[in-house]
Amino acid sequence: MNAFVESLLKIYDYIRPVLDVGIIAFLLYKVYGLLRRTNAVQIITAVFIIGLAYLAANFLQLTTLQWILNTLAPGVFICFAIVFQPELRKMFLRLGQIEWFTWGNRSKHTYVDSVLIAAEILSKQKRGMLVVFVRHTKLDNILDTGTRLNADLSSNLLVTIFGHNTPFHDGACFVQGGKLLAAGCLLPLSEQNDIKKTFGTRHRAALGMSEVSDAVTLVVSEETGAISLTYNSQLHYDLSMEQLTQILETQLNITPEEQKIEDTIDEQKSLS
Repeated sequence: MNAFVESLLKIYDYIRPVLDVGIIAFLLYKVYGLLRRTNAVQIITAVFIIGLAYLAANFLQLTTLQWILNTLAPGVFICFAIVFQPELRKMFLRLGQIEWFTWGNRSKHTYVDSVLIAAEILSKQKRGMLVVFVRHTKLDNILDTGTRLNADLSSNLLVTIFGHNTPFHDGACFVQGGKLLAAGCLLPLSEQNDIKKTFGTRHRAALGMSEVSDAVTLVVSEETGAISLTYNSQLHYDLSMEQLTQILETQLNITPEEQKIEDTIDEQKSLS
């Protein structure tokens, strides 16, 4: 028995460096993906500058600068957290939403087709549209700004809401699975300063939604009819139907059990 345990320990000694490096590489890859999907450039730049100043003070033996940095270090971190609070909030939000272990193909979303059909119709009519696909982040506070519906999702319902001057026309609809959760909701506007001036309130609201949550928002321009998507604090403008379908099916990952429920609902609708 002791010989067997010793053999396992020897094998572990051989694979331990590989395991150590592998775990570090996996974590670095996930952190890189997190930073790539958030506006973390300002945070990284600030950390780099402070670190560079500290290294320079130690290397050049600048005692006064060292004393100032050591004395002000706690206050600097507090100020850092206050100044970059929106960016830090987004980073931790993304960190909690990371799917650490995902393999295989993603499921097809049957309910996406209803939204895309309505978007295509409204695009040709030059009618604005704003639909939020809910994912993991709880959005009850934003849903409460509109009218709760909890209705079965259909393209006709969306065209009715946005294709006519209804009270819900200027707000956003929230979709989750095959349900239309709410309509006429008010979205937070984007805090970004480099948005094109040609973009109206709908695009700013769609981009703002992607900055405070992990939701994916589809927006149809009333001026040009262009269909766009916002997610991960980015706006992807004027996409084709193929691009829209591919991105939505990639971003809105649902489990096979949920897909079976969707297929069952579709079969019942077709029979009725």
